Amino acid sequence: MAVSLQPKPIVPGSQVLAYGAARGDLVVPNDDLIEPINSSDEWIQQRTGIITRTRASRDVGVKDLSLTAAREAVERSGIDIGMLDAIIVSTISFPYPTPSLATLLAGELGRPDVIAYDISAACAGFAYGIGQADALIRTGAARHVLVIGAEKLSDFVDPTDRSISFLLGDGAGAAIVGPSDEPRIGPTVWGSDGDSWNTIRMTNSLVDYRDGDGGWPTLEQDGRTVFRWAVWHTAKKIREMLEQSGLTVEDIDVFVPHQANMRIVDELAKQLKLPESVVIARDIAETGNTSAASIPLATHRLLEEGTAKSGDVLVQFGFGAGLAYAGQVLILP
Repeated sequence: MAVSLQPKPIVPGSQVLAYGAARGDLVVPNDDLIEPINSSDEWIQQRTGIITRTRASRDVGVKDLSLTAAREAVERSGIDIGMLDAIIVSTISFPYPTPSLATLLAGELGRPDVIAYDISAACAGFAYGIGQADALIRTGAARHVLVIGAEKLSDFVDPTDRSISFLLGDGAGAAIVGPSDEPRIGPTVWGSDGDSWNTIRMTNSLVDYRDGDGGWPTLEQDGRTVFRWAVWHTAKKIREMLEQSGLTVEDIDVFVPHQANMRIVDELAKQLKLPESVVIARDIAETGNTSAASIPLATHRLLEEGTAKSGDVLVQFGFGAGLAYAGQVLILP
């Protein structure tokens, strides 16, 4: 006897309903970091555009930052927490490889029975999460999804490292994604360049640390390689993303690339030939590079400041360790 499986109805589209944010409670100026790397405030600003970065106190963890951002996003979305069906968290700095931060947050938020999992896509992670939320909603697997990018990168900083240590900050950004009568999140363009896996890396593995074969793992990168890859490869993929969404650069209102480095942000804008009217996120100047949290934090700031507004066409694109990348065009809530 043949069995017929009945698929759930397909939802026409999805949309971001609201954002939430949490930055580290400490403001760390360049002057606090220059001595171990034998540098200067001027050198850091010229190379990165960073003036300060936010970092979290010792007793403030990734979970704490995530909960603050999540609660704001839920409150602003207008949905009841009981309507939440899934939690997706992107992080590379939760100190427990398992169980996931997402399942912990599900319990803390009073929704212990929802779909909950972490993804490890570093700086591309929030856009990966939005892509997955869109797919869950369109296929009927979930109706409302909480997507979080959260990092406490200061736990993995070597103060003497001149490649990345002075870039890094702590924070969490969250978004509630829900169904829509028409697509308000465009096709996700995503992938990786695994041949460059070691370009942004940890100095040691946890096994090395356990066995005494290396110190506590910290982050480091090949800065020049990352810069070239980020500018040329990312610009190409953003053009591809716009084409798949049926748009051109003239349709963009807001541009939020991963806040890796101000020079990369400016060079991407130049390569894409963005019109002067486009609002470009430069949250890195005050927040630093917060990896998976950087895109939602930057978007949240623009909305709070009124620089970006409801109905604007936003292009977001993340890129980083792996080298993983992902992005979407979406309509701001």
